[in-house]
Amino acid sequence: MKKALVILASTLAMSGAFAQSAAPASAPAAASAPAGKHERNIEDRIAYLHTQLKITPAQESQWSAFADVMRNNGQTMGTLFQQRKDATNQSALDDMKQYTAIAEAHADGMKKLVDAFEPLYGSFSPEQKKLADETFRREPPQGGKHHKGAK
Repeated sequence: MKKALVILASTLAMSGAFAQSAAPASAPAAASAPAGKHERNIEDRIAYLHTQLKITPAQESQWSAFADVMRNNGQTMGTLFQQRKDATNQSALDDMKQYTAIAEAHADGMKKLVDAFEPLYGSFSPEQKKLADETFRREPPQGGKHHKGAK
């Protein structure tokens, strides 16, 4: 079960291809250190993708919508994973239900991400499409650090 969660978390980070969430600027500053690290990772991924995909000024509004979905998805997944981590002495049935909620949230988040990415991808030049295809096709390196070592 833990291996499945690690795989799911890695997939989410990529989704965030894409990973996902940083809290909005209006979020409380009392976030825990792990939540802060999670948010930084998502913001790092967003910045990496922005640079990697060579987003143009004309594409910024579509990019912003995509990045916001990454953040929102990350927020949702971060909350669900924290709830799972905080849950103690739960039954096997409760554990399975919680995992189901995580899987469903991931699927819903990916649908939203695809919906936000489609118009952005449609605006890409052939070079940008090739970059996107290569970037999102790659498997994430160990630890979910998608941009470490990438050129």
